[in-house]
Amino acid sequence: MNYSNIKGNLESIQNRINEAAMRANRDPKDIKLIAVSKTKPNEAILNALEAGQLHFGENRMQELQSKMDEIPNEQAQWHMIGTMQSNKIKYIAHRVNWIHSVGKAKYLNEIDKRAGQSDHHVNVLIQINISDEDQKSGCDIRDLERILEQARQYEHITVKGLMGMARFTNNPEEVRSEFALLKSAFDSHQYLNGGNIDLTELSMGMSNDFEVAIEEGATMVRIGSAIFGARN
Repeated sequence: MNYSNIKGNLESIQNRINEAAMRANRDPKDIKLIAVSKTKPNEAILNALEAGQLHFGENRMQELQSKMDEIPNEQAQWHMIGTMQSNKIKYIAHRVNWIHSVGKAKYLNEIDKRAGQSDHHVNVLIQINISDEDQKSGCDIRDLERILEQARQYEHITVKGLMGMARFTNNPEEVRSEFALLKSAFDSHQYLNGGNIDLTELSMGMSNDFEVAIEEGATMVRIGSAIFGARN
């Protein structure tokens, strides 16, 4: 497959990010584009790196481990965005930069333990189930305070914010309220900031709805198909 159009796709997405940010009276520089490279070959990631993209998101821990090993670029920032599995955290915790999908307190303990073995530090986001769908991962908003308080004991983790996945829809306006719910939780828990709790990031929005997410406060958008093309 020809991935030569990735640079143009990235430029197009960045223009849309800029426009959405300006509509919301926000600075586009406050929004990080996470290129979701799951299932894509190293060639695609290398093309994106050449175009200046540095943040990459993966769904599967072992695939993420392989790509971190095979793509030796010290500037690249790797984000685990998929469902967590306690028995596989060992594959990534010693190297990954960000983990977005921490929906249970038990994952914090395992991440801290594994990262500590390599004296590594990981930025994590607490995932909240904003769509209220059983198949989506994430904690209940009512459990967020407890999870944040428990996170204070760990030395190799900084909780940088929240993550959420809205319902899939062809009409992004239908999920605006879900993004607003996550932003409300983000705002209402700022009082817990201090030590290794530093709630500054809000990861929400994908290829089909990222502009609405930005208008509602996203600081990270996770975009795959609009950059790399549809998955096989």
